Amino acid sequence: MSDCRDLPNIDPAAFDIPGLEKLNAPQVSSHPPRILILYGSLRERSYSRFLAEEAARILTRFGAEVRFFDPHGLPLPDDAEPTHPKVMELNKLSVWSEAHVWSSPERHGAMSGVMKAQIDWLPLAYKGIRPTQGRTLALLQVCGGSQSFNAVNNMRILGRWMRMVTIPNQSSVAKAYNEFDDAGRMKQSAYYERVVDVMEELYKFTLLVRDRSDYLTDRYSERRDGLAQNNPTLKAAMDDVSTRNKAQSSS
Repeated sequence: MSDCRDLPNIDPAAFDIPGLEKLNAPQVSSHPPRILILYGSLRERSYSRFLAEEAARILTRFGAEVRFFDPHGLPLPDDAEPTHPKVMELNKLSVWSEAHVWSSPERHGAMSGVMKAQIDWLPLAYKGIRPTQGRTLALLQVCGGSQSFNAVNNMRILGRWMRMVTIPNQSSVAKAYNEFDDAGRMKQSAYYERVVDVMEELYKFTLLVRDRSDYLTDRYSERRDGLAQNNPTLKAAMDDVSTRNKAQSSS
């Protein structure tokens, strides 16, 4: 328990001082990193899918276990129950994963609706588990014209919202129709080398984070909430603060 006499609003029982020794993983995983790839187009010749498949080949060569979610048949958000088979498939894959790759075309200056629908179906909590929190994330986009970063910037905001560790590097492929051959394989270019860079960075970050994500995402407010559930007096005080905060925000 920390001495918090100079911090009267702090609950000492829930206050934890971070330290390097706490970053030591209690158990180091030996299985291949588990990486889920989502792509944002249903077209037969989909460049975002081609880019995702190229990323998967690189990750597999590094040693990862890679799985894809096929968005065909996924209903629009709120147009079906969470028990829909495609929704359940997506959530189970995310729970299984330790990292994500999101690959989207840019549509009207943003990620595609197909991409957004997949992310919207991923809840912050699922059967007591947070299927995205603490997972690493890499972002890719394809452009029909000159290079843009609107889609990756959109997805970066969503990655933060989903409490993911989004790596700094990213890839945007301009004039994607010139960058893939008839078989859908990506041609050698600076764009291809950037994809290799991004996947290498994702792989390293995943190895670094996956056994430490529970500690990295452990929060004071949630520890205090947990204590409050077993302390009626503390819970009543917290409920009173929450009520006053809502009243202030609505006034």
